[in-house]
Amino acid sequence: MGIQFRKDERFRENFSYVNSDAGVLRFPFPFGEDRYMYSVNIEPHIPGGPTPAFAHAFDIDEHYIAECQERAMVLADDPGRCQVLPHMMPAQWDTLELLMESLAADYPEHFSLDKDGDTWRWINRPLGIDQSFVFGRPETLPCAPFEYITRQAQGDFTLQDQRDDNLFVDGGMVTTQADWSLDFDIGMSFHEWHGPVPLAHETGVFDRALRFLLRLQYGHPVRRLNWTMTINPRLDTSPENYPDWGPDRTTVTPENVAEKVHLRVELQTLFRLPRSNAILFGIRCYLLSLKDIERVEKWRKRLHRVLTTLPPELAEYKGLTRYRDTIIAHLAPHDDGAELSPGIQPDQTVLPPA
Repeated sequence: MGIQFRKDERFRENFSYVNSDAGVLRFPFPFGEDRYMYSVNIEPHIPGGPTPAFAHAFDIDEHYIAECQERAMVLADDPGRCQVLPHMMPAQWDTLELLMESLAADYPEHFSLDKDGDTWRWINRPLGIDQSFVFGRPETLPCAPFEYITRQAQGDFTLQDQRDDNLFVDGGMVTTQADWSLDFDIGMSFHEWHGPVPLAHETGVFDRALRFLLRLQYGHPVRRLNWTMTINPRLDTSPENYPDWGPDRTTVTPENVAEKVHLRVELQTLFRLPRSNAILFGIRCYLLSLKDIERVEKWRKRLHRVLTTLPPELAEYKGLTRYRDTIIAHLAPHDDGAELSPGIQPDQTVLPPA
């Protein structure tokens, strides 16, 4: 049986977002230890691992249809959220091929791809799409190939062009970002893009990451987890729309903290592309409310310890300063200090009632 998609979710205004029990337990919880410090933390992106979110090249879950609908709404309001510089057309086709082949192989009940030479037929059953086109000829698609396929995927994507021993953000589909702007960052180098991150530059994290990524090989993708927090289950926390979501940080109280505060995790994946030699950077966003985190004993205790020991610079950078103490006070009574198992996986297979 295929994925049971939720179709009535909203990530804005009158929020309507629910994780099933299975959805909670497959959440890629980002803390494998009781303390957190920014690091490269890159590993091979191979099937398997501590969370089902790692099972496939591109993770599709119960929120797929709703998230694609949200992306379409963002693009209707601001088409500039998808931009690709002209020289990146080979990377656009690389991305389309990678996503179509991966989704068709990993979710055959929902997607299929048939090839007859350069004539391809793509079927996306959840979104009701049946499209024939000629690979390499953008005029045979409803829009540019990168936009076409990333409209049908969860999470954001950027295209990194490699030149002059550096990586440059030369394209992207960015509608679910954590307070950064594609319009501002496009064309930036690797270090320029990561400039605002505190502490990491001094420890050489980005120097090491860049050296590693410049040697990334085709067929050997890698992944890492990143995180922040969001008030309400809002996907679009862009600088362009700060007036819509910024004031939410002032609304957290001891009475509503469990429902309003969401842990926001990015499963970041990097793929070397074959024709262009560019790198596709996937930024898949997951949301889990504090209320649901509390249902997993290991996660609620670990989150309490991580937030308690988080360096002030990182708390400020991640926008947690206003409500971090409220979260810590809420979680403290449920942390007995017992030793926790290492790793991010939950130590339970069944959840108590919400």
